[in-house]
Amino acid sequence: MYAVIKTGGKQYRVEVGNKLKIEQIVAEAGSDLVIDQVLMVSEGENTSIGKPFLDSAKVSATVVGHGRHDKVRIFKMRRRKHYQRHQGHRQNYTEIQITDISA
Repeated sequence: MYAVIKTGGKQYRVEVGNKLKIEQIVAEAGSDLVIDQVLMVSEGENTSIGKPFLDSAKVSATVVGHGRHDKVRIFKMRRRKHYQRHQGHRQNYTEIQITDISA
């Protein structure tokens, strides 16, 4: 059984037991989280697709922790113009583990 959820402007295909890194949310490590923006649930041959969300479906998860992704380096250069710009960025994330999918 798997589901497609939407959180942080992105869509994820999740199954029970999966760990994934989503955009940072305000929650303590170890707390439970319920995601109600479920786009699709599939169980064997039965597939339910929402328009846009399924009303009765929910995905439960536990917050494992918070962290920051690897640094993304931005480098701009104009040749022969003595122009160089360096910039870096690290995006925050929340790591969750899926505990239950209810349809």
